[in-house]
Amino acid sequence: MLRPAVDADRDTVLSWRNHPEVRRVSLTTQVIGDAEHAAWWRAATTDPGRRVLVYEDDGVPAGVVIFDLRPDPPTWSFYLDVAGLGGALLPAWLRLEDEAVRYAFGDLGLDRLGGETLAWNTGVLALHRRFGFRETRRYEREVDGTAQTVVWTERGRS
Repeated sequence: MLRPAVDADRDTVLSWRNHPEVRRVSLTTQVIGDAEHAAWWRAATTDPGRRVLVYEDDGVPAGVVIFDLRPDPPTWSFYLDVAGLGGALLPAWLRLEDEAVRYAFGDLGLDRLGGETLAWNTGVLALHRRFGFRETRRYEREVDGTAQTVVWTERGRS
């Protein structure tokens, strides 16, 4: 289930984001400090052009989905509670992506949705393909001072 994030989720979401496995696959890999995260949280959760949602797995908070409705097309990103989910990570990924896609094209009424994934993150790229996302371009982006290939994936409503 996806639900709107509330302020009580802020520190939990930061701990998920700072997990080494989440940082490793992110476009910004540094550890995020409390003050930086608090400022981002305030901005993201009060901006009508963004949605920060908590994914609950069997009623337990287990991930976050962030929609940015400002660009064309709107974008999304997500990460899971890697430490808390342990061996149940893949089933949670599948459920989260299914719910996020339904939310984007249902609740939000989007026509298109896109996102960025590091090219070497083949597991997430395969997951996106499974849910109808298609690679539309590749480009270079600096991550920690090193050029990395980024894959843009996108899908439409149908």
